[in-house]
Amino acid sequence: MSTTARTSPVAALAPRPRSPEGRIARRRALYHLTAPVAVLTVRHGSQLHGTTVSALGTVSREPLLLGACLRTGSQFAALAAEAGRYTVNVLAADQAELARYFSDGSRPAGAAQFAPWAWTADPYAHAPRLEGALAHYTCRLAGQTRTGDHSLLVGLVTHAAVGRGEPLISYTGGLFTGPLAPARDPGPGRHTRKETAA
Repeated sequence: MSTTARTSPVAALAPRPRSPEGRIARRRALYHLTAPVAVLTVRHGSQLHGTTVSALGTVSREPLLLGACLRTGSQFAALAAEAGRYTVNVLAADQAELARYFSDGSRPAGAAQFAPWAWTADPYAHAPRLEGALAHYTCRLAGQTRTGDHSLLVGLVTHAAVGRGEPLISYTGGLFTGPLAPARDPGPGRHTRKETAA
């Protein structure tokens, strides 16, 4: 499958809000999407790079495809396209500092950005596997598409490893941790929903 970046027609479908309140309502609703936090890492030749993402999810189960959204012009997306492979490090609850570090544009470039952290080389992608992560996925780049103001990377998972612990979660613009408990069904007729016109 070609990994050439393409521009999607999504922007042409964007709703035209009748008022600023509609746009604000959609933005507030967006913050209530809960997502795992991960650091993507890549090695291309002698170049190493990592970046934090909080828009990560399963695109397909068979084959297993993971999607990650990165800002347009991302250095990571460019290197992943060249390397063809990368590693997804899903962060554990005690790795919030690591998440913030790899989202900081002032961190060192290249291999130096990994100096403060313990890691081993992914035996397949050769990119850093960060120690203590909840899970590691080795991905072969299956596609890259420009969608709106972001680029969507789709990776075919070729290998995976699982750690222990609770996940680091992105919610309402912040990072959250805590034990997970199974949700209880309140029963028929007891679900409530409040909508804001957009």
